[in-house]
Amino acid sequence: MSEKKGLSSSVSRGFTRFGRNLAEIGTTFKEGDWTAKLSFVIMGFGQLVHKQFLRGVLFLGLEILFIYYMATFGAAYLVKLPTLGTVETYVDKSGIVPITVYGDNSFLILLYGILTIFVIAAFIFMWRMNVGQQRQIQKLKEAGRPLPTSIQDLKSLLNEHFAATLLAIPNLGVFVFVILPIIFMICIAFTNYDANHQSPTNLFWWVGFENFKNLFSMGTSGYGSTFFTVLAWTLVWAFFATFLNFFLGLGVAIMINKKGIKFKKLWRTILVVTIAVPQFVSLLYMYKLFANDGLVNTWLLNLGIIKSYIPFWSNAMYARVLIILINVWIGIPYMMLMTTGILMNIPEDLYESARIDGANAWQMFRSITLPYMFFVLGPYLLTSFTGNLNNFNVIYLLTQGNPTSMSLSGGAGYTDLLITWLYKLTVNDTNYRMAAVIGIMVFAVTAIISLVVYRLLPSVRDEEGFQ
Repeated sequence: MSEKKGLSSSVSRGFTRFGRNLAEIGTTFKEGDWTAKLSFVIMGFGQLVHKQFLRGVLFLGLEILFIYYMATFGAAYLVKLPTLGTVETYVDKSGIVPITVYGDNSFLILLYGILTIFVIAAFIFMWRMNVGQQRQIQKLKEAGRPLPTSIQDLKSLLNEHFAATLLAIPNLGVFVFVILPIIFMICIAFTNYDANHQSPTNLFWWVGFENFKNLFSMGTSGYGSTFFTVLAWTLVWAFFATFLNFFLGLGVAIMINKKGIKFKKLWRTILVVTIAVPQFVSLLYMYKLFANDGLVNTWLLNLGIIKSYIPFWSNAMYARVLIILINVWIGIPYMMLMTTGILMNIPEDLYESARIDGANAWQMFRSITLPYMFFVLGPYLLTSFTGNLNNFNVIYLLTQGNPTSMSLSGGAGYTDLLITWLYKLTVNDTNYRMAAVIGIMVFAVTAIISLVVYRLLPSVRDEEGFQ
């Protein structure tokens, strides 16, 4: 109920702020002088007239750049964005030598069309800032106060607004290399961009929610059965890869740190050696170790324990269990090192009080050690869980998602995670539209789990609990 109230309150504040902006724009035009009115069309004109040359030149330059961009580049792509192009590429055979005449490029139309929309939004924001400064100039003039000079503006950019100045280029980089590709990927999910519709040779176009319907369709041509199979395994894998490592790593740390245990540094060193070797090497070695002709099967056959090799990687259940166990071998040392430092910081008084009250080892672990660990490591476990949802390395280096089956669509295998299936759809099948849909599903699953679990963490609900 509180979440619904918070959402409605945010929407209400948004409409209120939008209304205030419109009212201020109207007031500025109505009560402003002729320079303010002209600044609505020629950005920076009012600032130049009032000798704020730095602001005026910047606003006027941005407007000129915007007009030039739209006239020479942006408008052409924006106009074609609703259709993603209509002129197809063809081969002109009228001459002696056939010539390929290229038509519209749907890929570039989509990319530059989205970019142009952002450029327009940025221009509207700057135009609104220009209008706001006209209102500020008007108020300062009415109060008889001097207007900021260009020198004062420069000093402001290098002093009180230095953080914004310093972050301008990084923010631009985040937009170009993070936000724009994400929005482009989301848009691809609503097109038919695949191996049969490759730019620039062939066009692709908008198909609405057809790809999403196809993903959840349980028919023979749909991906529904495969999607839910892969999603279920992804969640099972992430759960065991996170919590099995946590409890076993914690158990190893408790045993090593227990009083009376000798050679503690040696045991820690032996465990750390397993993470000193790059995963690329260790995982490929483990794959060969459990292959049909690997050491494990060879030894078992030679000892007479088995009569034929065990299909560790060709049997879906065996492969899944083996992947989880190998990940435990990799993950325990990390968790052991992390929990060792936390165990040393648990107040010994808590254990002494528990012993006096007659608590046994299990009761102390359940009531003191485990709650303390969850309190401190809760955010890390959540991060680890979401990371394991997208753990590409372990799965792909061990099995490449195999074994496959005719019952699974899109080249998926029984050990594929959503992220590895997305990779196969992109690289092997060039099915970008379905890969984009799965990418959105990966984000949705990760975001929902993160938001729900984060609100349940002890360190979030009771921040002062162990202080």
